[in-house]
Amino acid sequence: MSDYILEMNNITKEYPGVKALNNVNLKVERGEIHALVGENGAGKSTLMNVLSGTIPFGQYTGDIVYNGKKCSFSNIKDSEAEGIVIIHQELALIPELTIAENMFLGNERKNAIGKIDWAKTYSEAQTQMERVGLKERSDVLIKDIGTGKQQLVEIAKALSKNVKLLILDEPTSSLNEEDSRMLLDMLLGFKKDGLTSIIITHKLNEVAYCADQIPVLRDGSTIETMQNPDHNIDEERIIKGMVGRELTNRFPSREHNVGKEVILEVKDWTVYHPVYTDKCVDNKVSFKVHKGEIIGFSGLQGAGRTELAMSLFGKSYGSRISGQEFINGKEVHLKNEKDAIKHGLAYVTEDRKVNGLVLEDSIAWNTTMAKLEKVSKNGIIDVQKENAAAEEYKEKMNTKTPSVQQAVGNLSGGNQQKVLLSKWMFAEPDVLILDEPTRGIDVGAKYEIYCIMNDMVAQGKAVVMISSELPELLGMCDRIYVMNEGSMVAEFDGKEATQEKIMGAILSTDKKAEEETA
Repeated sequence: MSDYILEMNNITKEYPGVKALNNVNLKVERGEIHALVGENGAGKSTLMNVLSGTIPFGQYTGDIVYNGKKCSFSNIKDSEAEGIVIIHQELALIPELTIAENMFLGNERKNAIGKIDWAKTYSEAQTQMERVGLKERSDVLIKDIGTGKQQLVEIAKALSKNVKLLILDEPTSSLNEEDSRMLLDMLLGFKKDGLTSIIITHKLNEVAYCADQIPVLRDGSTIETMQNPDHNIDEERIIKGMVGRELTNRFPSREHNVGKEVILEVKDWTVYHPVYTDKCVDNKVSFKVHKGEIIGFSGLQGAGRTELAMSLFGKSYGSRISGQEFINGKEVHLKNEKDAIKHGLAYVTEDRKVNGLVLEDSIAWNTTMAKLEKVSKNGIIDVQKENAAAEEYKEKMNTKTPSVQQAVGNLSGGNQQKVLLSKWMFAEPDVLILDEPTRGIDVGAKYEIYCIMNDMVAQGKAVVMISSELPELLGMCDRIYVMNEGSMVAEFDGKEATQEKIMGAILSTDKKAEEETA
């Protein structure tokens, strides 16, 4: 007989004009890992927000039965008191506080007179950090550790709350493959200790690797639950459950008509950290992009890829920037983002919620804000033009929303990404720089973005794609540059590149650096 730690029965949640969840049912067996999958907007995060109390009791209908008891959570503290802890896709850490302070924020370790016991705080933090393999001092500031380590802090924080059911929403979306595998192995280790986990991820290889059961949501409804006892389920089977059809090719085909004319060239580009101005983050980087070409940038976390892209886009990152930037054969000196846009550059940031979109504003406003002159006259916006443009890109991108007047913050992550892409496509760039463009979105939405990239280069424009997912670089790029620790270490033709060659280039430079410092 099955031992269910959790049953969610007939959960329904409506927003204005949208039924996000429609009589969803979910059963989770104790001590297993369940991977909740579905396309963007399917209702996965909404369902977990209901479970955790982020969406409080009374704002949805249906029942939550946890450990055999019907529960009515009014907030996250209620669910945490029962041992249910959720880690959201956007990490809830305060950069200026230490690891230990973040770990026990709102859950402080106090002495007999009610004051914070700092010795206990730091020692307990160190204990939890050891459980997740985080080799740092607990008094280190969050801002001074990388994204992968910050994810481990969130997990250690959850463990400190005596978690019984751990929910992780896209935990590996900002991690490289090595860090992702370490995190999944950690979950498998926790499973042996009896911890139950629910993971939301669009990386299907991760689902196949770690999940015992795979519940599928589609358009806010429960479709099926796939069994994966041997952890080797066919990824195509998962896709069919998610999208309702077989996706025969994850990367759209195209004719590779790369032009001879160079549209963007960078020579000896050097960038220093904006705060720690003695720290070089990009060191004499050179590359070129031809018309009609998609190039990719591969590298581990901290390789300097994002910093390079942002610094090229109107010096929106960095200090002491030097080197040369050429667009269509002419050297340019881009002082700011407005300059970059004027010269035909667009940069789709990896962090859509912080740097890419204004979440409180409408889809229409976000779509047109990078080039308002197209929908305005004498400084006055023509609302009809703005709405018409937003409607056009809503159709082009297949953005799921009842209205372009909807606030972007109300959309799912994948649909937010489509609005962000619409914003820059509306600006009509000649070179589109995409920084992790498919992070946290489903296979169907990825395919649509790949098609947009192909359409751009078919028009003689160019795309630069930064991605931590090697399969998509290999599937989409004409050439792939490899960066490591701020330097360009290799270049491969797309037809000849393999994951092994790319990782080999990174590891060989690491080994060389070790030998030089020995």
